[in-house]
Amino acid sequence: VMQCSASLDVLFLLDGSYSIGKGSFERSKHFAGKLCDALDIHPDRVRVGMIQFSSTPHLEFPLDSYQTKQEVKERIKRTVFRGGSTETGQALKYILHKGFPGGRNSSVPEVLIIISDGKSQGSTAVPAMQVKERHITVFAVGIKFPRWEELQVLASEPPERHLLFAGDAEDAANGLYSTLSDPVCTATAPGDPAGHTSVPRRTLETVKELAGSYVCWKGSKQPNAVQASLCPFTRWKRVLIKHPSRCFRTVCPDPCDSQPCQNGGTCVPEGLDRYHCLCLLGYGGDIHCAAKLSLECSVDLLFLMDSSAGVTLEGFLRSKAFLKRFLQAMVGQDSPMSLGVAQYDDSVKVPIELGQHKDALSLMRSIDALNFSGGRTLTGRALQYIAQHGFRSSPVFADVQDDLPRVVVLLTDSKSQDSVAEAAKYVKDQNVFLIGIGSSFMRAELTTVTGNPQQTIVYSDPQDLFNRMPELQRKICSVGNPEGCQAQSLDLAFAVDASSGVGLENFLRLRHFVRSSCLHFIINRDVTQIALVTYGSKAHTVFTLDTHTSSSAVLQAIDQVSFLGDSASAGSALLHVHGDVMTVQKGARPGVNKVVVLLSGGGGVQDAAAPAQQLRHNGILVFVVVIGDADRDTLLRVAGSPNYLVHISSYEDLQYYQGLIIERICEEARSPVNLCKPNPCMNQGVCILGPGSYRCQCHGWEGPHCESRVLRGDSPRPPALPPRSHMQWSPRSLQHLSRALQHSKRQ
Repeated sequence: VMQCSASLDVLFLLDGSYSIGKGSFERSKHFAGKLCDALDIHPDRVRVGMIQFSSTPHLEFPLDSYQTKQEVKERIKRTVFRGGSTETGQALKYILHKGFPGGRNSSVPEVLIIISDGKSQGSTAVPAMQVKERHITVFAVGIKFPRWEELQVLASEPPERHLLFAGDAEDAANGLYSTLSDPVCTATAPGDPAGHTSVPRRTLETVKELAGSYVCWKGSKQPNAVQASLCPFTRWKRVLIKHPSRCFRTVCPDPCDSQPCQNGGTCVPEGLDRYHCLCLLGYGGDIHCAAKLSLECSVDLLFLMDSSAGVTLEGFLRSKAFLKRFLQAMVGQDSPMSLGVAQYDDSVKVPIELGQHKDALSLMRSIDALNFSGGRTLTGRALQYIAQHGFRSSPVFADVQDDLPRVVVLLTDSKSQDSVAEAAKYVKDQNVFLIGIGSSFMRAELTTVTGNPQQTIVYSDPQDLFNRMPELQRKICSVGNPEGCQAQSLDLAFAVDASSGVGLENFLRLRHFVRSSCLHFIINRDVTQIALVTYGSKAHTVFTLDTHTSSSAVLQAIDQVSFLGDSASAGSALLHVHGDVMTVQKGARPGVNKVVVLLSGGGGVQDAAAPAQQLRHNGILVFVVVIGDADRDTLLRVAGSPNYLVHISSYEDLQYYQGLIIERICEEARSPVNLCKPNPCMNQGVCILGPGSYRCQCHGWEGPHCESRVLRGDSPRPPALPPRSHMQWSPRSLQHLSRALQHSKRQ
């Protein structure tokens, strides 16, 4: 909370003996780091060093090693426990002999902070007195169950201001500041007057106690005779002993006293007058943990909860808790709601009908009242019932026709005992949109229900379920909206491995992946253009960016792609994309973001790093998707960043990564673009950027992209264009010109 900013040399003396143990040594390090928070570490203000002692003292780092608080704290964290006997006296003699290593030779005040349990092997009184005679201020910090009498001998006077307990790190840091601030330190923040508090300090000690008597035989004065007697026997016992002491405490106002964080957020103070809130998942819409997410998208939303014996009472309660948390985070107090809740086992009940509740509070009460039933798991029957009867309710506003998209969120963790495929088809025929949520072993059935892996949410453990709330919100609100990158312009090329290492069956899976990915984009000249390249040892252009202008044409062309079957060279494919696909001549649009998705079976990627870097240098993102075994370091060199690498173990799992890959591609589509990358000028023309436009500087060629050779003599010339030095081309006008040039070239 406070900070010492005077010129000061501070040396930590950490007990690293076996009596401390590794666990308490780690706590000592943590405490030393906390004390550093109270010090303004800088070469001209506070310097910090550290010695670890056990059988012998060891200099961990001198005072002039590190110049910032962060560097010192990181170095303290890296300190390794050494172990040995507790030779505190020898460590003090080391300081008497060597001084403060890296310090300023007593030209500034010196502070020694000893962190120990006070159980030294030898006497410490004489070296401790000699250290204090050198005007070194000594703080003794007890760790574990300290021997306070010995620590009091080590500490400077008065002991109540120089004895600290590492068990309360924050309090001890304030105590250190308070003591140093008079007269050494200059306060950087005003605090309340310091108060003295009488506190008992506790320590664990071993004491001898009488346990009883036993019959023993002792010798007598008579020869060859013994006599019976009672002998006492004792045992050693570890007991907590209280030592009365006075604690010097600085009391300051806490900015978190007003409890500013809402919705279960935790307040973390930052100095005397600032704080920040750690918010629960789903909150954080502002600094005080207001709801972050919202269901402002307009849908009729029905949750269908599995209440069968297969899901168990525990699973049902978990689903109920998730549903409550989700709705608390998503639904505002005053927003009109069009949502309902149904539960099923053998039969289906709709305890909360669509639009029944007008406020969040009554909705939560109704969810609390839901009870577990525990019959058979008939998911197919439940889906069919909900499609027929679940959305028959009055609209939110009586005078508005309710034709909102209908969404069913299925919460289940039990395999269905009836068929779900036919029921799921029936639900979709009723124009009801399905989202499935379940644990990982439900993945296949949920995909059958939804018909699309992108509409399933699979969690690994109960906590992971709660982490999926934002994902569920996105899926609900994506209903009825265009998928993919929507209105963002994008030039997208797929480079697909068709080599023998992949094999025909897996190649068909890759082809299906490209086909289903294209469904997520609006394909035309103004939004998304798509090109496809297949490769083995050589690359082949299946179609260029400007070949197809509709989704149906692209899908039809993908279905005709054939398997190649020779060795793989991903490097050749990327070079081919760079020189023969992402060019103005082949339909690439200046001023539009460009992405290459490399789909590889893992073979032949060793030669791809340099071509991939060349593509990135020209402003083209390379996204690498590898299935199977491959060296990760090699893949990272090709992708350039872990953000643009997806490494999948099997071809069967490829479909589950489609949403992630498309999301990353769309992020790139929204990023700023450089009009001169890749170079839109042909025939070695130089691209020159202007404000929001560019022009091409040509040599021996002319035209907006240096596409026409300069004719000499009496040869007829094309119609004159404005002088190059005055031409300004916007991206949209260049697109139209590029199409015109392509058209004339084909004619």
